[in-house]
Amino acid sequence: MLDNLKENKLQIFIAVIVIMCFALIRSFETQLFYDPFLNYFEDDFTNLPFPEFDTLKLFLGLLFRYFLNSGLSLLLIYVLFQDRDIFKFSLFVYTFFLVLLLAMFFVIVQFFQDAGWLLFYVRRFIIQPILVLLFIPGFYYQLQKSKK
Repeated sequence: MLDNLKENKLQIFIAVIVIMCFALIRSFETQLFYDPFLNYFEDDFTNLPFPEFDTLKLFLGLLFRYFLNSGLSLLLIYVLFQDRDIFKFSLFVYTFFLVLLLAMFFVIVQFFQDAGWLLFYVRRFIIQPILVLLFIPGFYYQLQKSKK
């Protein structure tokens, strides 16, 4: 096992750097991104109306954050598995969810003012790297299963 760790030093180093980048994005989210919903969801938002926001700035902020998290997630997946097919599949899924989640977000904001909890979860998938937490164990399991 120790030889395996020595053999994969660069992969481990890159994975640690990527995870630290995720932490930095989260730590500096208020400075990096325009998102009036950050403060909105910290309060008891169930009975509050959505905050005022600039649609274009919000869209660009969410898009930028999604791209940062997705790029880091794809890098982590490629470093861990070094498989082009897994990378291509992940890229397709991230692109699909980008379109789906952003469309859902703006439909909810524009037409469903009382759907705070739904907006909370859709926004969570946009701003957090949740998919990578699902993909890594799934791909690992799939690779282990295919070796048998």
